[in-house]
Amino acid sequence: MSDDTWASLADRFADEAYASVKGYVRTYVMHHQLLEHLPPPPATVLDVGGGAGHQSFPLAQAGYDVTLLDSSPAMLAKARQRLERMPAGARQRVTLLEADGEHAAEAVRGRCFRAVLCHGVLGYLDDPEPLVTQLCECAADGGIVSIMTGNAKAAAVRPAMERRWDDALASFDSRTEIGVLGVLGRADTVEELSELMVSRGVTPLGWYGVWLFVDWLEFGGTELDPTDAKQVAATAAVELEASRRDPYRQLSRVFHLVGRKAA
Repeated sequence: MSDDTWASLADRFADEAYASVKGYVRTYVMHHQLLEHLPPPPATVLDVGGGAGHQSFPLAQAGYDVTLLDSSPAMLAKARQRLERMPAGARQRVTLLEADGEHAAEAVRGRCFRAVLCHGVLGYLDDPEPLVTQLCECAADGGIVSIMTGNAKAAAVRPAMERRWDDALASFDSRTEIGVLGVLGRADTVEELSELMVSRGVTPLGWYGVWLFVDWLEFGGTELDPTDAKQVAATAAVELEASRRDPYRQLSRVFHLVGRKAA
């Protein structure tokens, strides 16, 4: 029996989820949010739990030196497939590393990076503290730490939009739910993760929403056409603007927190 819990989900996650409008929106808004804080290329980037590279490979194409770390052989196989389709120059700027994020510092042999990303990983852990500690340890002095995870304050959005009213009522006091991939997930708050960052020498710079209207539409039963390029671009532009503004970002099912390690 394989220990790779993502083996049966890799195709669905890497090929289907990111090919959807929601997948495009996630990559687009987070890329633009990151560019507001990242040092210029060729700065070093560590993507912890980076999966198939949807967030960090565009950074490699922009000139960044990327190390993608993931514990799942199946997800790393997907990353290699995608890497083969990238221009040669970008491929040479990517290193793939199989390791557990909770031992990231050991896996990279103590190397420190100008930016450390961890997107969509904390929600699969019972306790975020060990991984957040590793992320902060792997960041160079003055470097960026970027975390994306579920928003505990918006837990009722999905069940309510799906008209699961009993589940929605219960979710106001719950931190866990079965996610869209069928895996149990846990949510955090911006305040809690900010405190964890601060206690490890990283000062929060700001936070953003990630999904809002596309979430509501999908869970409300509306199908968005990923082949309609004009409509997708307009959707992404609206989502990016909503991600920066209150009260919209507070209602996003996912949030993106960025901090800087003390110099």
